[in-house]
Parts: sequence; structure tokens; C-alpha cells
Amino acid sequence: MQDIEPYYSWRELYIASEDELSPFHGAVYSEFEFTNTVYNYFIHPQWDEFGSATLYLKVIYVDYDRSFAVIEFIGEWNDALYNDIMFLKREVIEPMMTEGIKKFILIGENVLNFHGSDDCYYEEWFQDVEDGWIAAINFRPHVAIEMERFNLDYYMVFGGELDDMN
Repeated sequence: MQDIEPYYSWRELYIASEDELSPFHGAVYSEFEFTNTVYNYFIHPQWDEFGSATLYLKVIYVDYDRSFAVIEFIGEWNDALYNDIMFLKREVIEPMMTEGIKKFILIGENVLNFHGSDDCYYEEWFQDVEDGWIAAINFRPHVAIEMERFNLDYYMVFGGELDDMN
């Protein structure tokens, strides 16, 4: 898992740690110290912590003029034990929404499992974006099935063509 890096081809266009409006502004990364783990496996140090014990992310692009953000994830999304959605909503999404972001593209090909709980934070996020949206792309089939089981498809769009994005 330490070899899985966040998508970096957009770095010439956007770097969250250099964006004064980003929740990760000023973050410093090491290329050599591996400190964060998922399932006791070290992950690449370029992934960002946001309060979850098992899920990490990277804001790979934000366009404030068009009010959208692209966020990539790695790990286990666990609302049942760790309430990951609460940390995501409070620590990342709300600060971005304060800066006008209303459209969110969530890349989930490196999300290994999903353990749901209630849908309160998803409902709150959905209501907060008003004329925006939340799209989840390239989530693994078993993860998407679990998300549907908790009715998250009511709050975010996923599946179909969104699972075949290149």
C-alpha cells in the first residue's frame, strides 16, 4: 500500500498545501517517512489525515470559479466505528463549502471497504450543497453495494458510467 500515491498529474494546476483556502494549506510532506497506516500497512506519505483512523484523502484539484473539488481517498471508510463521514464533513467539506465549493467529485478506487451507520451527515451534506452535487466515481462494486445498502445513493450519485471513468 505504501506504493499507492495520490493522483499527481494535476500538480502543475493545483496543490492543496499551497492553496491558502484549502484545509490542508501549509501541510508538509515527507517522501521518506511513512507514518500513517491502514490495516497495519503503511501508506504513502502524500495522503492527508483528516481525523479518521482508517481513511485518508488527497484534494487533488479545486476550481473556485466553477465551485468544484476533486478528492481522492484511500483506506477503509468506516462510519460504524470511526464516524468517518463526520470527520470528512467537519474537517474538509465544510471549510471548502465556506469558500464556495458546492460540487464534489469523490474518487474511491482505493477505498477497500465501507462500513455504514446512519445517514445523517450525508443528508446534511446533501442539503448544504443546495444547487450543487456529490458524485462518487470508481468505487469498487462491493463498496458501492454497501453504500447503497445504507441509502447513500439518495445523497450522492454513483454507479453506472461513473464506475468506468478513466
